[in-house]
Amino acid sequence: MKNNTIFLKIIKMKYFSLIIIFLLFSCEEKKDVLLPKSNVTIVKDVQDHSPIYIFFKTVGKDTIAEVNRKSSIISTNWILNIDKRLPLKLVIPEVMKLQKKKRDDSAHKNENAENYYSYADSIGKNLAFLPFTEVYYAIGKPQSKFYTISFKKGSYLVSLNGFQIKKTEFVKEFYAKKYEVTPNVIFLFDKNMSYQEYIQNKILIGKFKGFNVDELPKEFIF
Repeated sequence: MKNNTIFLKIIKMKYFSLIIIFLLFSCEEKKDVLLPKSNVTIVKDVQDHSPIYIFFKTVGKDTIAEVNRKSSIISTNWILNIDKRLPLKLVIPEVMKLQKKKRDDSAHKNENAENYYSYADSIGKNLAFLPFTEVYYAIGKPQSKFYTISFKKGSYLVSLNGFQIKKTEFVKEFYAKKYEVTPNVIFLFDKNMSYQEYIQNKILIGKFKGFNVDELPKEFIF
């Protein structure tokens, strides 16, 4: 009889432990990443990749960029899935840390591995990717020797070396100018700009490849 009582107690303890484990998993915070959207696909498919997530999190009145790179492998292509609501002042410092870790790891380095930002193509209804492997970021403003193209938060205007022009016209305006020397273009982005707006601007300036390849860093967050 005593043995039966002990056996029942053991069963109850195991059953109770299972309930606790179930409750812990059930109460675990669900985390989602709201991806930015655009109407064009730059890259449609990336093979041999590792996902990295940067979540939007609030603690009291503070917004936090929470990074999860548990599944990342240095030798693979990295896809950064970043919540569109986060401001650049929180996103870019984390991206810089990730870039440094990958660039400094010579033991596992793969010269062919790229880095991509993910976003949703609202027209094609598919997941799309924007490469940024060669981008070097800096916080602040560059020296005056550079030709600056500056984007402000929520503005429909772009500053071309101090001259304001509509976003829809600035690419044409840039190429219409006559330059004695081909300018080294540096892009500036408002630190308070959302990641959503940043991705849209990044896609817009894609045609400027080649104007600043010899100058680093290429992008400033101010």
